[in-house]
Amino acid sequence: MDVTLQDPLIGRMLDGRYRVEQRVAVGGMATVYRGLDTRLDRVVALKVMHPAFAADPEFVGRFIREAKAVARLSHPNVVGVFDQGEDHSAVPAVVFLAMEYVPGWTLRDLLRDRGALSPRTALDILEPVLAALGAAHRAGLVHRDVKPENVLLTEDGRVKVADFGLVRAVDGQTAATTQQVMGTVSYLAPEQIERGAADPRTDVYACGVLLYEMLTGSKPHTGESPMHVIYQHLSTDVPPPSQRVPGLPQPLDAVTLAATAREASRRPADAVELLAALQQIRRGLTPAQLDAEPQRPVPQQPGGVGAATTVLPPFAGAATGPAAEAPVERTSIMDPALLRELPADFVMPRHETPDAPPVARRRRGGGRPRWVLPTGVVLVLALLLAGLTWALNGGLYTSVPGVLGEPQATAVRTLENAGFVVQVRQDFSPTVARGSVIGTDPGPGAHVRKDATVTVDVSKGAQRPTVPSLSGKSVGDATTALQQVGLVVGGQRQQGDPTIAAGAVIGTDPAAGTQVAANTPVTLIVSSGPQPVDLPDVTGESVAQATSDLQQAGFQVKVDPNQVFSDQDAGTVASTTPGAGPSQQGVTVTLTVSKGQQQVTVPDVTGLSEKDAQRTLKQAGFKVRTLGFSLFGTPTVHSQNPGGNSQAGLGSTITIWVY
Repeated sequence: MDVTLQDPLIGRMLDGRYRVEQRVAVGGMATVYRGLDTRLDRVVALKVMHPAFAADPEFVGRFIREAKAVARLSHPNVVGVFDQGEDHSAVPAVVFLAMEYVPGWTLRDLLRDRGALSPRTALDILEPVLAALGAAHRAGLVHRDVKPENVLLTEDGRVKVADFGLVRAVDGQTAATTQQVMGTVSYLAPEQIERGAADPRTDVYACGVLLYEMLTGSKPHTGESPMHVIYQHLSTDVPPPSQRVPGLPQPLDAVTLAATAREASRRPADAVELLAALQQIRRGLTPAQLDAEPQRPVPQQPGGVGAATTVLPPFAGAATGPAAEAPVERTSIMDPALLRELPADFVMPRHETPDAPPVARRRRGGGRPRWVLPTGVVLVLALLLAGLTWALNGGLYTSVPGVLGEPQATAVRTLENAGFVVQVRQDFSPTVARGSVIGTDPGPGAHVRKDATVTVDVSKGAQRPTVPSLSGKSVGDATTALQQVGLVVGGQRQQGDPTIAAGAVIGTDPAAGTQVAANTPVTLIVSSGPQPVDLPDVTGESVAQATSDLQQAGFQVKVDPNQVFSDQDAGTVASTTPGAGPSQQGVTVTLTVSKGQQQVTVPDVTGLSEKDAQRTLKQAGFKVRTLGFSLFGTPTVHSQNPGGNSQAGLGSTITIWVY
């Protein structure tokens, strides 16, 4: 049974303006319908959010963000957004976008039926894609989900980039947890997988994968599971396309490897730069190179890597100057002849007028021309053959029905009734109930053979990670460990602990081993180290007494072998390191022992004026005390203690009498 006949939206009027006429495609977050804008009397595409997500403010916000982001772009290669609205006339409410309706096919359809494309065809498709993305990048936006399903090819040769549903401002918040990384894994850049980060270079990476796939007919990284493909993105370079399809020009290898470099800094800065490079490469290729039919692909090795990697010249980079400024608006139309080469049964049968039969050579000596078969018979046979081909192939292909959100048993029954072989795999989902379908591979609406295998992803419910043991780790390592299991740091709390160094993690709240919901904030309990204690002042004490006092207070003691002169008696403690006051218990205190005061010769200042005597003694390192008086004349020193030329401690006080 056709599932579209059961769709309650068919025939409904949204927001009193848009009439829903036919389902076109079903995606992970929304269903696309062909509709009619009754106010302007034009056909539109209506993108309606699934009811399971319409109640989630985050998803609604992303939906509205798509409308605002794409509405900012005015470019012939971007699917335009006309309107955004909500319809509450029925339950559940409907959140939708009214978009430009683009009849035709997707690049995925073309690759599925044609396989590898010629270099000219690949460039004719990729250049308009880069022109659209270049306009987005210059507007400060990044697409984040570039893949063949989002590249539309129209009957008249136009190329359109669709589904800016994951668009983000380049300078906005682009980081995400592992559960939040979205997009198709085959086209995700390494930094999207590792950190959820996205900038124009992530779109460049996806375009590099697109170029490889168009030139070779296969993806550079394949595997039995998404995790296998993700591992290859992180650990394996994309091989040169010519390794898979011999004979491709080396410049195409170089630009593919540059665009898919695992290190983002080695890629072209944005789509504009990559487009300029492709146009420069196109000008350097001969017509024979551009139109060469792809050779038989070399069998791909397990894991998506072919034979030994060919050494290539370094990528020359994009053109600079005015040539690099123009490409955004350059290519917007591909060669429509490409679509005319598709099989007659492809989505919308297309029958070309057969070539007129060749004129037979005239008989020698003149007369009427001879026809191999009468013209009428040739035309009838050609039409019959085309009709037979369409009838046979049309019965072999069908569309994958949409089963998102349905129970596993119902989804499997629907797919098996449609003739598919069904495989089931399970995964966690924070939004889809346990036992219901998250998605399918191939996705809903994909045109595949009726006996193809469809893999159904069934939800295991929300993942409940376990809080790991973080005792003894630094705050940075603890934060990384939490993120790896799908949790986040919810703050820090200080707590003293004499056994764990200050700054290290003591424990967590919730405690280690507790199972919680994904993205639950976990508080880190961080050690402030041992509590401070008072270090006693032991200066002037004997070394033995000072050692005993410090050890009783919980400190370690060490004696400095180098003694110093000081005001303390010889053999006593002159100073300690650290000094007296608050300190960490258990630290080692170094004792510096006094040699007593340093003895120096006292200058003889008798007979000098009071002023000169004070200056002389101070310059020698002594303090001065003056006694006596003089009523008349200049007072002079008559005696001093200690006497001149005797020995006294450096810094001690010398008394002088003046009259």
